[in-house]
Amino acid sequence: MEEKNFRLEISYDGTRYYGWEHQPGKPTIQGKLEQVLYHMCYDLDGLETSVSDDDIDLPVEVIGAGRTDAGVHAREMTASVKLTTDFSCEEIRDYMNRYLPDDIAVVRVREASPRFHARYNAKGKTYQYTIFDGPVHPVFNRRYYTAVPENLDEAAMRKAAEYLVGEHDFRSFCGNSRFKKSSVRTIESLTVRRSKGYIYITVKGNGFLQNMVRIIAGTLIEVGQHKRPVESMEQLLLVKDRKQAGYTAPAKGLCLLKVHY
Repeated sequence: MEEKNFRLEISYDGTRYYGWEHQPGKPTIQGKLEQVLYHMCYDLDGLETSVSDDDIDLPVEVIGAGRTDAGVHAREMTASVKLTTDFSCEEIRDYMNRYLPDDIAVVRVREASPRFHARYNAKGKTYQYTIFDGPVHPVFNRRYYTAVPENLDEAAMRKAAEYLVGEHDFRSFCGNSRFKKSSVRTIESLTVRRSKGYIYITVKGNGFLQNMVRIIAGTLIEVGQHKRPVESMEQLLLVKDRKQAGYTAPAKGLCLLKVHY
């Protein structure tokens, strides 16, 4: 059989996972996907053999377009994987969905060119952060938003967000204090809108630093609470100091909407 390169589109609820990337002794999205594909390609009986979630020595490597943090969700994560199998794209999708846990779903499988790489070929991503500031928080989707106790001034948040659009050095919004590479990124769009008690912060950019979207969300929440002025966003870009930006908003409110190619 000839090895082929496949492109996967995956949705997942990140609540009980320690992010996308392998973590020793902890369940991850990458680990679950590779475990199922390993069994599919090597024709093992069932999934009761001793393959752990963090086993990085499997002969199957699923490469994600990004590395979402623990607790972060994805509506459409793109991944690539090289497999030696006679299964069709539909059969791969169906097999994976049969054995994956119900908080991970493979939406689509397509054969890709041999050189396609989910991370290196990505041109950008769109994330959405969801906040609820109404008097009675919704119960049934509580894992997918962050609740704040007071009504936010979304008009002020919207004005503050405008300062971040364009190419800037986002070091003040980087959660890794030891990051040595360039922290210049381009945000193509950053919108703040209210709908039925929720506030949605949607950001599209060519790349994001560690915790960048969550720090932006936390900072905009502070603007919405009138804890910092709208104009402070301009100064934050200039000082390049993480300590002067807002808090890192909880992971559960963040969702990767789409990877752009």
